[in-house]
Amino acid sequence: MNKKIITVFTIFFVVFTFSCKKNASEKVDDQDVKLANEKALLAKVGFPEITFDNLEYNFGTVNEGDKVEGYFEFTNTGKSDLIITAAKASCGCTVPEYDKDKPLKPGEKGKLKFVFDTSGKPENQNKSISVYCNTKRQQETVNIKGYVKPNPNSLYKH
Repeated sequence: MNKKIITVFTIFFVVFTFSCKKNASEKVDDQDVKLANEKALLAKVGFPEITFDNLEYNFGTVNEGDKVEGYFEFTNTGKSDLIITAAKASCGCTVPEYDKDKPLKPGEKGKLKFVFDTSGKPENQNKSISVYCNTKRQQETVNIKGYVKPNPNSLYKH
């Protein structure tokens, strides 16, 4: 009985000891270190803040098949450069556009443009765009809404 316990303990000890050949510093990705350093610097200096003039764009009533174009204006109200890293819509019918990798200094303004294709999207619509950036919250959301008057001749079923 004791031999079995000692054997199991020895196997466990050997596996545990030698299964982690790398030390912790070798496992850290350089990109992770860079991001951590940037966050630490922002925490000292002050994070950028994105402040939208409006969080909702109401396009009113349009006809099915129309393409609605619009934009959201925003200002960097923080203390360091604002960088938008991505903007993703809640569905493929909405395409956001922004200045990629163009930092906005504190006080500067920018625009998040979008195109919403109403084809096959009749009646009440409520779409969102998530904006990913280097603010403390890291994500903001704006909304697009309105009514799409159904086209009776549409190929899409209503």
